[in-house]
Amino acid sequence: MVIGSTTARGEVAIREPIVVIVDDDPAVCNSLKFALELEGFVVRVFGSAAELFRAGGLEAYNCFIVDQRMSEVSGLDLIGQLRNRRIATPAILVTSHPSAALSARAAIANVPIVEKPLLGSALLDKIREACVPR
Repeated sequence: MVIGSTTARGEVAIREPIVVIVDDDPAVCNSLKFALELEGFVVRVFGSAAELFRAGGLEAYNCFIVDQRMSEVSGLDLIGQLRNRRIATPAILVTSHPSAALSARAAIANVPIVEKPLLGSALLDKIREACVPR
């Protein structure tokens, strides 16, 4: 999947979608990165919210995949911080056994949840939906 944009000269510049993974588990990050690169995505990995914000350039990304259970800040709170910074890039929350309260908060924030273990194509389908140019 590629995304095109128009250059100053009216040409279409095509680039691969950039997917960001934010998870404090390096094994999860590495396996997701590998799988998504095989699907043609450019992947950036961050081990924490702080690392993500230090890197900057947040508006250049096409989709955030955020783990709910991280040591510093919850995934949904991280997505809230992105929204507070006016970063409207689609985000997907990944967690196991979401509570009714978490599901309700995510629904209000318009953030889909994909449950662990990540079996089948549920996450990939959500990423593809998120990366469709609007």
